[in-house]
Amino acid sequence: MPELPEVETTCNGIRPHIVGKVITDVIIRQKQLRWPITDKLRELLIGQSIASVSRRAKYCLLKTQHSDTVIIHLGMSGSLRITNINQPAEKHDHVDFIFNDKTVLRFNDTRRFGAILATSEPIEQHKLIRQLGPEPLTDLFTGSHLYSLSKNKKSTVKSFIMDGHNVVGVGNIYASESLFMAGILPTRQAGRISLKRYQKLAECIKIVLQQSIDQGGTTLRDFVNEQGKPGYFQQSLAVYGRFGEQCTTCSHPIQHLKIAQRASYFCSVCQK
Repeated sequence: MPELPEVETTCNGIRPHIVGKVITDVIIRQKQLRWPITDKLRELLIGQSIASVSRRAKYCLLKTQHSDTVIIHLGMSGSLRITNINQPAEKHDHVDFIFNDKTVLRFNDTRRFGAILATSEPIEQHKLIRQLGPEPLTDLFTGSHLYSLSKNKKSTVKSFIMDGHNVVGVGNIYASESLFMAGILPTRQAGRISLKRYQKLAECIKIVLQQSIDQGGTTLRDFVNEQGKPGYFQQSLAVYGRFGEQCTTCSHPIQHLKIAQRASYFCSVCQK
């Protein structure tokens, strides 16, 4: 499932190809995604130019010259690719945004859990956005922030940092990797972790996410970037998906269990 680094990689990749260009057509081949695509999407966008491409949590935001915003979520298997008008659409290519220079931004989603929405309201007021926590790569996200929210929380620390109300974008892979780097067991109760350890954890979350962005994200199943190429961060994973293999730090076998129905990987020696 594309997480923050994969969405950031996608936004960075498509931005130079579409910003400043005018949408001349929107081809919708499949309307039934996570939420049905509105019939007004074409009417809203045709004739408008793209003013900016940004990311909030796992949403890719295309803002137009008139301050309308297209909200794109990649779901579990979605991707946005840059192609041209002469490239035939494939089976799961559901939506094309066609620009005045014949560039095409193509949305592909095998499982159809992604979404394409449009809004004219300020994006920070949209129901999908307004209750989200801080971005982890900004100064608003700190160990003090996590510590203050964790008081009296009985959930595991892994579930706590994966909750988008506390901080956005720390998906399953990156939660496991960050907790390993910080030396914290994923099963530890969130409310029983010290401020000092949360400061370390916040620092590690930033490092892990930035490293993944620098390497184009993680490809375990479906993710590809705007050119259809995979990300390479999976080659740097320390614990995720390495059950039974030796820990890169102490050589103890990596352990595996499910936390809130999600696969969790850790080293019981290095993490306490």
